[in-house]
Amino acid sequence: MMSDDMLSQDEIDALLRGSAEPEEVIEDRKEINMSDYISSMEEDALGEIGNISFGSSATALSTLLNQKVEITTPKVSIINKNHLEEEFPHPYVAIQVKYTEGFLGVNLLVIKQSDASIIADLMLGGDGRNPSGDLGEIQLSAVQEAMNQMMGSAATSMSTVFSKKVDISPPSIDLMYIPQGEGEENLPDQDLLVKVSFSLKIGDLIDSNIMQLLPLSFARSLVDELMNGGAQEEVAAAPPPVMDSPQTAPEPVNNHVQESIDRSPQHLGGQASYSEPVNVQPATFSSFEPASLGQQETKNLNMLLDIPLQVTVELGRTNRSVRDILELSSGSIIELDKLAGEPVDILVNSQLMAKGEVVVIDENFGVRITDIVSQSDRIKKLK
Repeated sequence: MMSDDMLSQDEIDALLRGSAEPEEVIEDRKEINMSDYISSMEEDALGEIGNISFGSSATALSTLLNQKVEITTPKVSIINKNHLEEEFPHPYVAIQVKYTEGFLGVNLLVIKQSDASIIADLMLGGDGRNPSGDLGEIQLSAVQEAMNQMMGSAATSMSTVFSKKVDISPPSIDLMYIPQGEGEENLPDQDLLVKVSFSLKIGDLIDSNIMQLLPLSFARSLVDELMNGGAQEEVAAAPPPVMDSPQTAPEPVNNHVQESIDRSPQHLGGQASYSEPVNVQPATFSSFEPASLGQQETKNLNMLLDIPLQVTVELGRTNRSVRDILELSSGSIIELDKLAGEPVDILVNSQLMAKGEVVVIDENFGVRITDIVSQSDRIKKLK
């Protein structure tokens, strides 16, 4: 039988860990209920924002490293800044990015030091098989440049999603090892952080995770902008209502202004719109060659406009032997020459005209044009 003065085993374990609280209390304190802070819809919205942003980042990183890069399956959670030691027990590399236009907030990208070493080795011309365990100044600069390209591509995607210009500052990079207190100065000031974790695969070299840390308030502002930003912008862009009664309008400044109002089309139409006269001039535009078309040329051009053209979106190509083709059956997989996330080709009558990315509109596939092939390149392909 244990007396009241004796410590329980849980209390002894807690004292050995440097804490006066039992293990169950600590475990309970670490658990954070997502629904207390963000709804399931907001959680899905954050995951979708990260999915779209890092989908384009995978393409940028694939081009830099000349490796197949997959960044998929975002998982959203909320963590406490005081318990980061349990979340990040190993050495990590933290890349801090600040938004300079479009948003006001900080984004922290976190990857394992071992993964950063492989990325640095690939950036410096190596094969990533035997990277240096230590990250020197050159290796950190290489990783910083890779992350800069990734976040720049992500900012471009966010500009499309939020329909406004989004820009970031050059990222700052540092080693983070929470158990030893390294890199904590780069962490956001808020106690609650939103962690968006992605699965990162680079060829057969890396199969790990890359994490995005956002202050909870900044994450909420992103969701609010995504869900309500469009409606707010429409309200802000709506013109002020026209006054129905002239008695509520301000007094005219002088007789010249009153005369301009009386002769204005708005006044004659029954709507009282009071404004000072402005100097209106017709717009002038530069002429382009051919400057003008005759009646016959215009008629011929109109005939061409009705000619149907076949538009094809090509996901990729591959070469297979007759034997391989004959062995195809239901469920067979054909590997194409395009990497995941690469732009698709848009062909007009079998001629490459543009590049784009595949989107889903309702239940149908579509393609968003991202680049138009220049006229000189099109002429070269015709020769």
